[in-house]
Amino acid sequence: MGTNGSTMLKPLRQGLPPLDPSAVSDAASCALPARYEAVGEARNFTRSTLGPWDVGDRFDDIALVVSELVTNALRHALPAELPPGAGQSAPVRLHLLRWTGRLVCAVRDPSDESPVPRETEDDFSAESGRGLLLVESFADGWGWHPASGGAGGKLVWALFRLGKDDAGQGGL
Repeated sequence: MGTNGSTMLKPLRQGLPPLDPSAVSDAASCALPARYEAVGEARNFTRSTLGPWDVGDRFDDIALVVSELVTNALRHALPAELPPGAGQSAPVRLHLLRWTGRLVCAVRDPSDESPVPRETEDDFSAESGRGLLLVESFADGWGWHPASGGAGGKLVWALFRLGKDDAGQGGL
């Protein structure tokens, strides 16, 4: 059973979420500094942004996934040794995008490395290594793709279905 977690994550796609970018109803983003307090800042930004948006009962799922994606970016996508003053810069960016019936949260980071789930050997008491498993469990789909614009880095996204829009949509 040690490979069960890996098997669950096999559908990781490299690509954009299956949504029409021209049909975005609402969008918001925030820059996050290279320090762990940024996870709390991301949660606060998510709470204040999603308040007026109609996300129904998905709020807690979205907030959890945002926390995990930001934590992963800070923990795994930043250089181990940051230059002096870099802790105040904002190398990570959180994007929240809502369509009718769908929401995507995406985190951009400076690393070109693909997100890789760590084996936890079914040790559910492990302190770390479960972030992508939580994203997989609480989101309706997720993936990643290289960031556009030639600056390098990547965008890791999670998609959530909202309300009763699922009929006739097919796929995600």
